[in-house]
Amino acid sequence: MSERDPAIVVEGLRKRYGDKQALDGLGLTVARGTVQAVLGPNGAGKTTAVRVMSTLLRPDEGRVEVAGIDARRHPAQVRSRIGLLGQNAAVDEELSGRQNLEMFGRLHHLGARGARTRAGELLDRFGLADTGTKAVRQYSGGMRRRLDLAASLICEPEVLFLDEPTTGLDPRGRTEVWNSVRALVGGGTTVLLTTQYLEEADQLADRIAVVHHGRVIAQGTADELKTMTGGDRVDVVLRDPEGLARAASLLPGEATVDEARRLVSSPVGDRMAALTATVRALQAAGIEAEDVAVRRPTLDEVFMHLTKEEAA
Repeated sequence: MSERDPAIVVEGLRKRYGDKQALDGLGLTVARGTVQAVLGPNGAGKTTAVRVMSTLLRPDEGRVEVAGIDARRHPAQVRSRIGLLGQNAAVDEELSGRQNLEMFGRLHHLGARGARTRAGELLDRFGLADTGTKAVRQYSGGMRRRLDLAASLICEPEVLFLDEPTTGLDPRGRTEVWNSVRALVGGGTTVLLTTQYLEEADQLADRIAVVHHGRVIAQGTADELKTMTGGDRVDVVLRDPEGLARAASLLPGEATVDEARRLVSSPVGDRMAALTATVRALQAAGIEAEDVAVRRPTLDEVFMHLTKEEAA
């Protein structure tokens, strides 16, 4: 596989479980050395897609190519080139981190010496070298997940699948995993990440595919997806909610009003010109604002916008 070849190519992927269509023509192309986020709610088909791409599940229809290899025809070859971190921990909680990694190394036929060497490298890489003989059950959530991530890298995979890797972690643990993923991509690994967390996709991904009802309904960079909702917005938070309707009439675009948050929001073109004009208009009208800001749409807003369009 050359540098220009994609790491993952998926076309027309379909998978049904009884009456449920889990994948409905899903298509995706992932460039080498990038992070591709697959974003969607529970039941959207994210985990099924990962199981198909990692050869754990055979699709009913469609083409899957990973690391330049046809995954349906040559699943063993694909498995030798990928790593997989599922939603559930794969390590033994009674063993230490080092013992776990050495065990995985032996299972991958590295031999005793090779397994010890690789375990040491990965413990250093993920900041776990000082855990000593401590059993994994004594690790924090973030430490456990980093050990899971280390275990998925025993054989230095070209492509790494991460299926909701930070579910259940506190903000510190989530940040630890994010930093580890960034380091992996910096070393040339291609990462496909499924997540329900919009912030996670925004933080990590080079490109994001929004999945709904088993198919990709939109994809692009975070900025490209945010532009789909109409670009930048000016937000005004008022001290007195009685002025909301009047403030909405002063904003440059079609404004929306959120009475509970005392917020008026409107799409804008020129960021700085809109901000200046809004502040001046509010001052001239004698409307006191607690906060005025121009911002990009959030991925939450993008997702709600896209899924509403899909439903329509």
